[in-house]
Amino acid sequence: MSNFEARHIIEALRQGVPSRAVGHYFSEARPGIMRKITDAMNRVTDEGYSQGMIVTGRYGEGKTHLLNTVFNLAHDGNCAVSLVSLSKETPMDKPYLLYQKMIANTYLPRHAQPGFSQILEGMTPNSPAASNLQLFAVGDLETDKLFYVLKSYLNTQEEEERFALLSDLEGDFIANAQLRRIYRRIFNIPAKFNTSFSKTKHSMDYFYFMSRLFKELGYAGWVILVDEAELIGKLGKKARLKAYQNMYPFLHGDPMLTNTFTLFALSSSYAEDVIDGKHEFDNLEESMSENQDKARYVLNAMMKAPELLPLTEEEIRQTLLRVQEFHAQAYD
Repeated sequence: MSNFEARHIIEALRQGVPSRAVGHYFSEARPGIMRKITDAMNRVTDEGYSQGMIVTGRYGEGKTHLLNTVFNLAHDGNCAVSLVSLSKETPMDKPYLLYQKMIANTYLPRHAQPGFSQILEGMTPNSPAASNLQLFAVGDLETDKLFYVLKSYLNTQEEEERFALLSDLEGDFIANAQLRRIYRRIFNIPAKFNTSFSKTKHSMDYFYFMSRLFKELGYAGWVILVDEAELIGKLGKKARLKAYQNMYPFLHGDPMLTNTFTLFALSSSYAEDVIDGKHEFDNLEESMSENQDKARYVLNAMMKAPELLPLTEEEIRQTLLRVQEFHAQAYD
């Protein structure tokens, strides 16, 4: 490590700013929960299915630091990583907005900047990866829109069209009519959608497609890290129910999500303040929702999630010794 890197670490610690670099070099604490997370990620990447976890902790107890540590572990394991914090602009009850923010904050291994366009440009129309993705898009998804998006992207040389189609893959969804025009111009035949795409109904197709895309491009999997999940509690009653239902495929495991591991960080007070305080199980019974079981599964997972406990004296001592070593290198 250079003196410059050591100074960056020390100044990040001094300012109290969560940092992926700090997460990389200070990852020894809490070995028990890190072992559970690592084992789950390894199962996902080895066996091809999806799985999720929730961790809880009090404010300032290290949830964001834990996510940054997992971020680095995932990159070391050749996984694409998405790191988002829930907010008004990134709400769990609207997956089409969540997807857009998630893709904007997706980092590939050995890439300092977010995004995947640089590797998508290397895909050719007749490559095995392109063929597999098109078969998946036309045969396994609820709509076949992504088949037309990908096929058009790979076969057009018009920069404006490529930009619009890439933007669609990034969550700025192209209108069905515009996609039809592009496809007809390229192939001189009409695009016949099996179902008209709606972002409010079919956005999970994009999560499924992206998980398969990363696999076809040679990555071991996709790791999704969601911080500040307690902001779900600030939503209205119906929106919270929708948010729990949307968490279900990421937590329980969805066979359409390929090699995907999702970790939610949640305030340890959520169970008391929201689940009990706002009577979420009673609200669930009153909702008459057909997805009650999914929401109930997520609520129970929140109640049972492991909590980040305060560091032990020995863990604090070892951390301070590492800070001392970094400071010595940084400032001679």
